[in-house]
This record gives sequence, structure tokens and C-alpha cells, in this order.
Amino acid sequence: MRILLGMLLLTFTVLPAAADELDVVLNGKAVHLNDGNYNEKNWGLGLNYDFNERDKWVRFLHSSVFKDSNNQTSKYAGGGTKRRFHFGAGTDGWHADVGVIAFLMTRHDYHDNNPFFGALPFVAVGNKWVTVNATYIPSISPKHVPLLFFQAMVRIAEF
Repeated sequence: MRILLGMLLLTFTVLPAAADELDVVLNGKAVHLNDGNYNEKNWGLGLNYDFNERDKWVRFLHSSVFKDSNNQTSKYAGGGTKRRFHFGAGTDGWHADVGVIAFLMTRHDYHDNNPFFGALPFVAVGNKWVTVNATYIPSISPKHVPLLFFQAMVRIAEF
């Protein structure tokens, strides 16, 4: 838990250095790929910070808290990189991202709620103001099922 809090503090302390965009993350939907009685309304909030785009690559920091598939609170913080594909002229229009995020996460039903490392691929489609992320999460143990996880990001500041 201390590591997760430290990463969240780091997210906020590096913001003024060389940042570009801050988004609020709205967690909302999971689609489980196996049968079962799972919570698919994974409501929660977080922050995403994109650094300046360089040669169509964007580095970012990301943290979030949400209700997981078992209605337990889950938290994660991390960072990654994404390749941005622009549609049309300029960088303010529609885009698609393909990326990876590495993170520390806590889950009530995994490692006794102690932080563990993970990394996942994702795709996203959006514009300057709103983006939708989709992530495939594989089964990590016999009691977990694979799923698709969806988030929306809404721009709240530009630097």
C-alpha cells in the first residue's frame, strides 16, 4: 500500500516538469469472457497524465480506484507508453492509440490485497476531449476469468 501511495504522490510531483494533458478516468464496464456471477459495473475514478507527444509516441502516468469483478475496491498506479495514430490533419482531431501500461495493483482476492506488479496491452480511440480505453485482462489464476475492461478519459487540463 505504501508503494501505491508513493506512486500516486510521484504522479502529482512530476506534473509541472514536462507535462501536456491531464484527464479524469471514469472506470465503468467489464465484459467477462466466461460464465459466472461477476460485477460488470466497475465504477471508479482515476487520473491519467500524458506527457508531450514525441514522434507519435506518448508516455503517461495513470492511477485509478474502482470496484472490481467481486465488488471489492481495487487500486492501481503505473505508467507506460502508447503509439498514437492521427486521423486527418493536425493532432487535435480523432486518434487511435495502441500501448502498454506497467503498474502496481492491489486486489482483495489476489496476494491478500498486497501490491503486485502487472503489465497489460490496451487500445484506445478518442479526440482531444474524450477517449475510450479497452484492455484485455487474461486469467491470472484458476479463480479468475479473462475479461475486457473499458474506461473513459475526459480532459480536464492542458499544460
